[in-house]
Amino acid sequence: MSNQFKALILNQDGENFTREIKTIEKKFLKDGDVTVKIHYSGLNYKDALILKNGARLVKEFPHIPGIDFSGVVEESSHENFQPGDEVILTGWRVGEIFFGGYSQYAKVNGDFLVKKPKTLSLKESMIMGTAGFTALQCSFTTKTTREELLLGEKVVNVIVSGASGGVGSMAVMILNKLGCDVTAVTGKDDNGEYLKSLGAKNVVKTSELMKDSRPLDRGLWDGAVDTVGGKVLENILSQTKDAGIVAACGNAADIKLNTTVMPFIIRGVKLWGINSVNASIKRRQFLWNEAGKLIDFELLLKSVKEINLEEVIDIYPKMLKGETSGRYIINLNK
Repeated sequence: MSNQFKALILNQDGENFTREIKTIEKKFLKDGDVTVKIHYSGLNYKDALILKNGARLVKEFPHIPGIDFSGVVEESSHENFQPGDEVILTGWRVGEIFFGGYSQYAKVNGDFLVKKPKTLSLKESMIMGTAGFTALQCSFTTKTTREELLLGEKVVNVIVSGASGGVGSMAVMILNKLGCDVTAVTGKDDNGEYLKSLGAKNVVKTSELMKDSRPLDRGLWDGAVDTVGGKVLENILSQTKDAGIVAACGNAADIKLNTTVMPFIIRGVKLWGINSVNASIKRRQFLWNEAGKLIDFELLLKSVKEINLEEVIDIYPKMLKGETSGRYIINLNK
């Protein structure tokens, strides 16, 4: 391991919040029993919030942000990892309370790491990143949990809200590959053809689901993935058929949910919260192993932008304003 390397450092002194690319030394890193040479990280919405002002998630400064990364183990005292192992990290509050992936090296708890499947490259694993892992969780919950765990009827017609976003777009692709007829909900008028190329059978505007919901509406969906919350989720719940599972993972529209018990007690609908931060390692390994079968990376690459660490500081404010699209991945060797 090089004794000196590059990292993005956040600092706060009173009201003064700074973000700088600095050269730091190995001794700067703390916590953990595995040192990873990072190849790729991602720029997620949560990263942008942390880069702005810490988002009340960062408790100590100086701090290295970056909530996900992929790379190669250089040093390890953890029994499950050896130098040379290719690994993925998402969640576990890395980049929030632990130093994260916006650095050429990271030192982390080996219990947070997953061994990268041979079916994925380090770059592909970060093209997916936290968003892709969350989409996998949502999609398997909506379809496989009902069909295999609950021994329910086949899931065919599904709806995905926020389909233009990172989680939603990959959920469209995954559910299509799993054999579903996917209706994609988007607020962006020009994304229809792109969503159909990902596998959406139908595309509807978000505005159609922003009306006041009825306690029970006409049953349209065998299941759903909701990334936005609020009125959109209210309407999806009222339109979900008997025993359908609605996997909820976001609150881009609203954190509040004004609904009734009717979908749950009359139709047996299940609202299944998805928290990708603390998912078990066993579940993570299973889902990452499935990723190579369900993701068309050639197609995703059309909407992926590869940037360096310096560019992060310029791009994150645009993400917060809704002026970016697609997935940004950070090449730490660039």
